[in-house]
Amino acid sequence: MKNKPKKHLEEIEYEETKGNIFAVLGFANPEQDLVKANLVAEISNIVKKKKITQAQLAKILGVNQPRISSLLSGNLDLFSIEMLMKFLQALGQDIEIVVKPKPNNRKLAHFSVVSSVSSSERTSIPIAASSR
Repeated sequence: MKNKPKKHLEEIEYEETKGNIFAVLGFANPEQDLVKANLVAEISNIVKKKKITQAQLAKILGVNQPRISSLLSGNLDLFSIEMLMKFLQALGQDIEIVVKPKPNNRKLAHFSVVSSVSSSERTSIPIAASSR
């Protein structure tokens, strides 16, 4: 049997951004979407670290497995920020909300999600801030 020649994928063009990717892509609520993505990333990191299955996670969070699949697939519209924070609490995480004045050298205030997990332990997207 002959070996088939390997197909090479074309290079994909992309543009790097340091801002909120959801804003760059024109999402309706980019700040909320970025916060949700960062919270889901935290949930995903915990799941990987604790080696929890989707079925186990569904039981812990009190939802069905298809909902967990949607969560871990990044379907952000299905979940509120409040719900994601409740999920993190159910996974044994403290959540601290800090309100503070923005620095004078920055024009806009922002939202951010900050993890106490070191960057070497983080396996998903980096935590970022969004302008507001």
